[in-house]
Amino acid sequence: MSATTSDTEKAAGVLRAGGLVAFPTETVYGLGANAEDPGAVARVFEVKGRPPSHPLIVHIGGAEQLGNSVEDVPETARLLAERFWPGPLTLVLRRGRRVPLEATGGLETVAVRVPDHPVALALLSAFGGGVAAPSANRFGSVSPTTASHVRVELGDAVDFVLDGGPCEVGVESTIVDATGDVPSVLRPGGVTREDLEAVLGFPLAVPSTSRVRVPGQHPSHYAPRARVVLVELEKLVVEAELAQELGHRVGVFLPPAIGGASVKVHAAVEIPDSMAAYARGLYGFLRELDQRGCDLIFASLPMEAGLGLAIANRLRRASGPRPSD
Repeated sequence: MSATTSDTEKAAGVLRAGGLVAFPTETVYGLGANAEDPGAVARVFEVKGRPPSHPLIVHIGGAEQLGNSVEDVPETARLLAERFWPGPLTLVLRRGRRVPLEATGGLETVAVRVPDHPVALALLSAFGGGVAAPSANRFGSVSPTTASHVRVELGDAVDFVLDGGPCEVGVESTIVDATGDVPSVLRPGGVTREDLEAVLGFPLAVPSTSRVRVPGQHPSHYAPRARVVLVELEKLVVEAELAQELGHRVGVFLPPAIGGASVKVHAAVEIPDSMAAYARGLYGFLRELDQRGCDLIFASLPMEAGLGLAIANRLRRASGPRPSD
């Protein structure tokens, strides 16, 4: 199913009335509210169970609308926006006064991007303003890449769901801090570090911590119900089979180097050769192993280059300590 013009107009009306709309982007589905309505933004946090100190990303329809959300746009940010928007790149800039502190987690910075999805862009055009939207799922859990994922997880808590089909990128946007003299990558995502460096002409740091809070920094994030266990590739099969023998219902991500091997576990998913295909399917793979009743998921990290960096980042967060640990 794909959203119609009528659907888009209805969704824009819901946003104007202070409601919540789940909508597709090229990365994942977002849970959107009018970015200038503190009450609507607060409801996003309530529905997700998200700590109010975790900022949201403001989605806009084009770079020409940046002035509505930010105080100033440094030349570096202009260069990146010109090259990668619409697309899976989020820029952290100084907050404009029209964006309430509720949307920024109390920070004087705001994260902004232009999504590269026809349904998202049609919604933003019909609405005529910025839409604050994290991923449309419970806080810390696996991000949704189809409308059905949203409906299963959030149900009636969402006022309207726009169905735009499966997301093409499958992992969240890259977040770049553009507030200082030298930009840095705060979250790897759909735009690779290598592509950013090619445009800027200098290397970018990817710090493990940052003075600027951004989405996806929680110790446990993107996590399925099953516990994710990261092991070296050479030990993947042995450790997965041992856990199965010890009574666990084990799921395993089989990378191309092992794909097709007979592994004695409860369930296995063969990982594609292409990093783009892996990223697109990552959250679906995690959901599949959950649905098949696994309580442990074994995986090894891909090479941390290109989209492999974003995939490794998501797997590390998925394997992080749970609140009950």
